[in-house]
Amino acid sequence: MPADAQRPRLLYLAFYYPPSRASGVFRAYATAEHFRGAGWDVTVMAAPHRFFTDVVKSHDDALEARIDPRITVERPEMDYFSWETDVRRFGRFRGTFPEAARRWYLWKQRHVFPERYLAWSTAAVRRALKLNRGSRFDLTIATGNPFSSFAAAWALRKLARIPYIVDYRDSWTLDQFANADMFPADHPAWPWERRILRSAAHSVFVNDAMREWHAARYPFAADRMRVVLNGWDPEFFEPSQAHTEPDPDSGLAYGFIGTITNVQPIEEAVEAFKRLRAIPGHERDALKIFGHLGFFVNSRATLSQELGLGDAGEDAPVQYLGPVAKSSIGEAYAASDVLVFMTGGSKYVTTGKVFEYMATGKPILSIHESPCAAEDLLQDYPLWFRPRSLDPADIAEAAAAAGRAAREPDERLVKAARVYGERFTREQALIGLERDARAIVERKGRR
Repeated sequence: MPADAQRPRLLYLAFYYPPSRASGVFRAYATAEHFRGAGWDVTVMAAPHRFFTDVVKSHDDALEARIDPRITVERPEMDYFSWETDVRRFGRFRGTFPEAARRWYLWKQRHVFPERYLAWSTAAVRRALKLNRGSRFDLTIATGNPFSSFAAAWALRKLARIPYIVDYRDSWTLDQFANADMFPADHPAWPWERRILRSAAHSVFVNDAMREWHAARYPFAADRMRVVLNGWDPEFFEPSQAHTEPDPDSGLAYGFIGTITNVQPIEEAVEAFKRLRAIPGHERDALKIFGHLGFFVNSRATLSQELGLGDAGEDAPVQYLGPVAKSSIGEAYAASDVLVFMTGGSKYVTTGKVFEYMATGKPILSIHESPCAAEDLLQDYPLWFRPRSLDPADIAEAAAAAGRAAREPDERLVKAARVYGERFTREQALIGLERDARAIVERKGRR
């Protein structure tokens, strides 16, 4: 179906788009939905289904079903060289000449683009150029990772003069947790990033710390750098669903809602909740985990062992309640008296879940290293509880204080917390991005 001539036409390069279950999928999903709702004709280039069903074996079909049917989704094919381990599925060239195939793959990584998603982005460029012949795209937005989507946007500007915005959903050349360069000085990612940012109409980041780091390294692009926060999604979650009171006859439920990964201080949290039970009045309290253990099938067993879930029953200090569908997320918040914000500490990491947490108006217990970018938001949240350190004794003490705030709520603080948190919707965060995108198109005289 041809695009409406009156609508600006957006090409959105988002490998991790539904049915992905990656941490940034809701930003990608919401961006496409927001632009379509704002009057754009939207085409998304996403990963092929096989990547989610057969390679990472992790997908959310219910989220894919929610995609606006007016959005066109293209799924260019790709090779699976770095993922495929079954020799029976090797192509003819790799199966016959495995060493030559390996050297060819490494040569492309060094001399074309340094990322294993290169074949997908190349196919995305070819497909976009074909679609562009019938009705021209006015703008490309590329979200990373993978960062070969940035290179694809750069190539489309060179080949078809389509302006582009790059969205740093994650960092590329910055190790966010080590606060250090991700690559050595001679790595090809550096000239590629410089090239991409020099030509980009805008680059956007999830928090100001990331924007500042990139502005310092690439000052020639600093005036075109913006912050587009994550946010919570009213489409999936109504904060009033979480407005419940603790059961006076039960222990408090400290809910962690999200995905557990190995960058989080898991061991400290487990020990802290064992110690919490030694504090009078908290003998039956428990950390209850709602969500996935890692993003991949093979990470579940390791994380389950670290959490001590093998013998965990209903009375254990740490309990795993399994994944929660996004459409049912309100039930997990309603079942939690205190929310546990546990992440890898970094001044460059905000995470999307903190916005949903704040929208509930419930006490939030932080378990992470400081500084953390989320603290910039949480410091004005009236019911934030932060331990002095990651020592389990300090975490247990802060958990007890958060528990008291849940048992004996100060309605003035609860109301202020809800008002503060509810303003951070993802829709509100995306308004500025759409406005900037429209201005780029108008300046180029493309519409």
